[in-house]
Amino acid sequence: MHAVTVLISRQVKPGCEAEFERVMDQIIATAATFKGYLGAHLVRPGDEQGVNDSLHHVVMAFDSDASLEAWQNSPARALGLAAAAPFIEGQALIRHVSGLAHWCQPRGEPRQAPPPRWKVAVVTWLGIFPTVFVLFLLLGDLLVPWPLWLRILVITLLVVGLMTWVVAPQLTRWLRPWLYAGTTK
Repeated sequence: MHAVTVLISRQVKPGCEAEFERVMDQIIATAATFKGYLGAHLVRPGDEQGVNDSLHHVVMAFDSDASLEAWQNSPARALGLAAAAPFIEGQALIRHVSGLAHWCQPRGEPRQAPPPRWKVAVVTWLGIFPTVFVLFLLLGDLLVPWPLWLRILVITLLVVGLMTWVVAPQLTRWLRPWLYAGTTK
């Protein structure tokens, strides 16, 4: 059994951002009551530095495909989606991902076999280490008086956002020949 993550991207109608975010917070709180729930986060436009993205993204993780499926097929989720419907435009873009391999998939290209896990681990470390280091250099002194749990929350939110939309895509471009050497679909 392995953890599974789903990334849902939605276009919110202009002026409906606050209502959409309120409903999403309720959906996430409801998902947290389901067996196998590991966590979720709503990424709002502008949460990532240097990214011009008008989409809202929800990253949600469960401990197994079965737990995710139970959530996705639940009446509680259906009610939440119905409550969010008046605030969104178009269809949801949904990507199911396992582990961190989705960071290494080139955007806009045909799907390739994922790189070996050890290569994904190397690229992940190459992104996370300097990202955490720089964040601690920039924010360390500012965060010292904060409670430990809040410092960890802020740093991990920033690391995940930066890794997903800035650092990992760039590393993937730079290391693509090495990552995909010998992989075929």
